[in-house]
Amino acid sequence: MDGPASVIFDLDGVLVDSETAWNDARRALVEERGGTWRAAATRAMMGMSSLEWSRYMREELGVPLSPEAISEAVVERLEDLYRKRLPLLPGARHAVASLASRWPLGLASSANRTIIALVLELAELQSFFKATVSSEEVAHGKPAPDVYLEAARRISCEPRRCAAVEDSANGLRAAASAGMKVIAIPNQRFPPPEDALAVADVVLASIKELTPGVVDALEDSGPVPDWRGST
Repeated sequence: MDGPASVIFDLDGVLVDSETAWNDARRALVEERGGTWRAAATRAMMGMSSLEWSRYMREELGVPLSPEAISEAVVERLEDLYRKRLPLLPGARHAVASLASRWPLGLASSANRTIIALVLELAELQSFFKATVSSEEVAHGKPAPDVYLEAARRISCEPRRCAAVEDSANGLRAAASAGMKVIAIPNQRFPPPEDALAVADVVLASIKELTPGVVDALEDSGPVPDWRGST
């Protein structure tokens, strides 16, 4: 079996420790606008496109704004936080650079296009990615495969020849549904359930463990053993 011909990264939770920042920005808006925050809201919105989570905040959490206004308000808060301090995960830049030396890279993110651009600019990662896709630009957010399929199309690679790097349950399911090999780096604050991890071909403890050797091993026909704690 041929090995991967390209690698597609998620952004939130894989390259930046951002889930808490998104959560705090959304919750603050809900509370300021008189809505009702729910304990299940964080996991429910992970992987949703901006249109999907802004509708969720309006319809399920009671924010009395249009979805467009909700999205703009949350993104503005997040941009302010990132300009003050970008929570780039340790080892993220090295992992991206080392894989880019071997394979064309794509990025398939649920984040808004402006957030993707800002993160890559602040982290100086733009040059490593051949194509980036926001779930704003496809019909359905994760766990639908749309954003991964579009990223594969933009880098001219068949989905089955791509390896995806993901951290969340919805993201893992999206990459697997796209027919890609899946590298899981479980989000430590919001860990995916075992049934979501089960779709992964390899599970790493952190992005520091993501090396070209891990991707090379995916050419084996069977699942790759769990590498967590091996380094």
